[in-house]
Amino acid sequence: MDRNMASSPETPADLNSDPSRDFSRESRPVPRSSRGGTSTLGLWVRDLVFSALASILIITFLYQPVRVEGTSMLPQLEDRDRLFINKFVYHIKAINRGDIVVFRYPWDEEKSYIKRVVGLPGDRFHIIQGQVYINGQPINEPYVPAEYRDDRSYAEITIPPDHYFMMGDHRSVSQDSRIFGPVARELVYGKAVFVYWPHKDAGVVR
Repeated sequence: MDRNMASSPETPADLNSDPSRDFSRESRPVPRSSRGGTSTLGLWVRDLVFSALASILIITFLYQPVRVEGTSMLPQLEDRDRLFINKFVYHIKAINRGDIVVFRYPWDEEKSYIKRVVGLPGDRFHIIQGQVYINGQPINEPYVPAEYRDDRSYAEITIPPDHYFMMGDHRSVSQDSRIFGPVARELVYGKAVFVYWPHKDAGVVR
């Protein structure tokens, strides 16, 4: 509709100048406030749908929120911490020693565990009174405070291809690969990247 026509009302002389004109067919301008309200609602719905779809894609293919249950990853992760795991990263990068990962429990795949990767495929791995040895050399583990260490030993093995030796940082309480053995690559489905709740624990997972 021509805005100028809508804003310039006709005079009585104009109405009488053409008797054949049918004014019942004239379109009436929609109040500006109504058009604005409809447009705003449409934009809001569009943005809401877009945000929902983006969230679904992110959760499905990239990041997933999870909750820590238990204290086996103290002091890095506390019981009931909530964090995001990256589910895509290991499709383009290798799993590295020191990564904190989430995997399906080998003895019951309905359950998930979160542990640190300590041994890699092909490593000769053993533990002597709490000290981890990789290929005959002791490794430094600054993420395991002295008060969380234990004196357990583990006989030497060579970690099979596509398997990883997982351990909790709280060695004295963790149920990990020392019990259920190396974990198959296919059971690992995410890398812990960021704690978002509670606020006191928020930050990048290291």
